[in-house]
Amino acid sequence: MNEKIEQLSKILRDSNNIVFFGGAGISTSSGIPDFRSSNGLYSKKLNRNFTPEQAVSHTFFIRYPEEFFDFYKENLVYPNAKPNDCHIALAKLEEMGKLKAVVTQNIDGLHQAAGSKVVYELHGSVLRNYCMKCHTFYDAGYILEQKGVPHCVKCDGVIKPDVVLYEEGLDDKVISGAIEAIERADTLIIGGTSLVVYPAAGLINYFKGQNLVLINKSATSADSKADLVINDDIAKIMKEAIEGIY
Repeated sequence: MNEKIEQLSKILRDSNNIVFFGGAGISTSSGIPDFRSSNGLYSKKLNRNFTPEQAVSHTFFIRYPEEFFDFYKENLVYPNAKPNDCHIALAKLEEMGKLKAVVTQNIDGLHQAAGSKVVYELHGSVLRNYCMKCHTFYDAGYILEQKGVPHCVKCDGVIKPDVVLYEEGLDDKVISGAIEAIERADTLIIGGTSLVVYPAAGLINYFKGQNLVLINKSATSADSKADLVINDDIAKIMKEAIEGIY
């Protein structure tokens, strides 16, 4: 494994336009599990079981808002989570002028908390919430404090997290920015994702650079295309690779 970390350090040293594309595995070291690992939701009121994907769908949010927010607050919002070694390593790479963008499927805001400035949040963020009527902004703390469905103090409208739910489309500006960054990159590092969630996973097809690096605990569908594959904990790998640059 040391040899692979040295190889990654060399790639980081020689690259001047790195883009990082990450998924849920980035935040597990910060104590945030992939919401799909939950057992879903059993609603006594509806006498039904719902899968995690159903519980965070647009249809569920509209039809069963109370159950939606019960699941959402318990499984998707982690106010005490802190950036881990991967988030910190990426912020350092950006500070050095090497990393040009982070493209993330995560909604926890930990890349920005670590200091990253250019972050394309494909699926939005739990830190932003807006009234569906008057668009007043609310932070995650307000949502967590409310019992049941959170309502706007100005107009009593329902507040919706700025998170892309199942059945909703991704933001065009965010997608365009992510594609542009990936197209310009000389190195693309993909980490903490099994590359099964589309359309996000399809973004790697825009990469035309020199080094494709995949860091994930398990194999992915893109392993055969990669110049370097590391199956290990990404927080540990990125920390060691950054230390090897100097």
